[in-house]
Amino acid sequence: MAAKSQLQIGGRTVEVSNLEKVFYPKTGFTKGQVIDYYVNISPYLLPHLKGRPVTLKRYPNGVEGLFFYEKQIPASHPEWVKTTNVKRKDGSEINYCVFDSLPVLVWAANLADLELHTFLHRAPAIQTPTALAFDLDPGPPADVVLCCQVGLWLKELFEKLKLKSFAKTSGSKGLQIFVPLNRPANYAQTKAFAHAVAESLEREFPKIVVSRMQKNLRAGKILVDWSQNDDHKTTVCVYSLRAKDHPTVSTPVTWEEVARALKQKSAQLLTFEAADVLKRVKSHGDLFAPVLTLKQQLPRLHSGLIPNQNL
Repeated sequence: MAAKSQLQIGGRTVEVSNLEKVFYPKTGFTKGQVIDYYVNISPYLLPHLKGRPVTLKRYPNGVEGLFFYEKQIPASHPEWVKTTNVKRKDGSEINYCVFDSLPVLVWAANLADLELHTFLHRAPAIQTPTALAFDLDPGPPADVVLCCQVGLWLKELFEKLKLKSFAKTSGSKGLQIFVPLNRPANYAQTKAFAHAVAESLEREFPKIVVSRMQKNLRAGKILVDWSQNDDHKTTVCVYSLRAKDHPTVSTPVTWEEVARALKQKSAQLLTFEAADVLKRVKSHGDLFAPVLTLKQQLPRLHSGLIPNQNL
């Protein structure tokens, strides 16, 4: 019989259970610690979740067990969990969770939703992405250190286009670069632009960068995955835990930290676990906050838009 208890959070009663269950066997990190992390990170995490449909990624038996994605909100959800309907390509609808409060976050964590995967848009404006996203995915034996080099090249490219960009770790093996927009744009525009950027970088650095998705092209290179800029794609949310051996987190980093990891050739400098992240936000606040508010105009895509880097 599962040991159950109730938490009083934000004016809601949230039922939790099996708090001592180990979710990360190699470190002993428990379900209770997962919930505690999400409670403590919530002031920084919730603004990034607000209004965004969320896909749950549930690990009922921990990171070494089977997992499943859950788009449709579980039938047993409390009545106070808000939802939003999103149309599938076939015209049917999915009723997604919307994480608008700490009680919802705790409810989902109790369902073993270790990872939070969000869209680039907010409901109801589901065709209006608020940012560009690039997932830098290393093909072995490449690692996050080589991602740092590609990330810095992207940063310089965007600076030539008068755009500011922000980096975060994936919490897994790569790096993710976001370019805030927060102005009217649609996915057809952002996807075409992101594709052009990735192809430009591949032309400039063909020995390091690949923009095509075929896995056989990736060995020792960095895939600049532009395809995240799509109304049916989700990306792991900043501050989300990842289901790895250790409770690593998708963590915002400064460009100085990216450059330092590249210079020292140290992937460890960009590896952060839950406790590390809680210390970082106390010291630095939310390094990803500008992604929510900074308004930037997506350049019009035309021949010659993406300059050669000459780096």
